[in-house]
Amino acid sequence: MSDKKNNQSLIGKVVSSKMQSTVSVEVARVIAHPVYKKRIKKHKRFLSHVSGVSPKVGDVVRITSTKPISKNKRWRVSEILQESSNLG
Repeated sequence: MSDKKNNQSLIGKVVSSKMQSTVSVEVARVIAHPVYKKRIKKHKRFLSHVSGVSPKVGDVVRITSTKPISKNKRWRVSEILQESSNLG
């Protein structure tokens, strides 16, 4: 038996990092409208636990599912894929 589970992972953008050891990550997905077939962008925000890495607002990160950490946190930041380039 393998010790590692297949955890779900998502890629999103950090929109808030003002909490202690928590960031808010917005994940966007594109779906087709059921009747008109126009492609629509849907967004959902996930609270993610931070340990080891320190993402900033605007960074693109990968989050993976984990056991419940608090009332709303069921995800953790596993890696930073692209750092933000804030000019100014």
